[in-house]
Amino acid sequence: MPTPGVDRISRLPPIASTRSGKIFRPYRDVRFSADKSPYKTQIGAVVGSAGYVQLSADGLGGGSGMWEMAPDQLERCRQAVSADRPGAALERVVVEATAAGLRVTGHEELKTAPKGYPKDHPRIELLRHKGLITWCDWPPAKWLGTARAKDRIVEFLRHSKPLNDWLRANVGPSTLPERRR
Repeated sequence: MPTPGVDRISRLPPIASTRSGKIFRPYRDVRFSADKSPYKTQIGAVVGSAGYVQLSADGLGGGSGMWEMAPDQLERCRQAVSADRPGAALERVVVEATAAGLRVTGHEELKTAPKGYPKDHPRIELLRHKGLITWCDWPPAKWLGTARAKDRIVEFLRHSKPLNDWLRANVGPSTLPERRR
């Protein structure tokens, strides 16, 4: 039986909708956690290859990009960021995403320059990331139960597309076997 959140996700337009989306199960892995509550407090879904959406009591969130890169992807990303042409193109993408109200972040960030890169590199902030995504949060409001929620996700994914295009062109999928990622 569809729920309102699942129904809204399934009605996203072609920019965000593909047959490869999935909704995450609500169960938590409690084996090593002090908190033994069995259920997550949010529902999350992958929207094709375009991104991720999450709904909780804290509101609606959307993410798009590569949250955590495999070692070979991270090396390709850093090489592209440090190179003149693709690095400058990424800077423009980040400026545009930020101007659209998105945060550009990643899974983890180094405290200093990665090995082999100068600490004063002009794009050091981007080189320090171990992943690269756009993210946007919207606090709870009445519009979350309307089609405006879908509209905001679609707009978010549209503003995130340039980062995804850059990542596809300069990083691509990992070529490492699964167990080495």
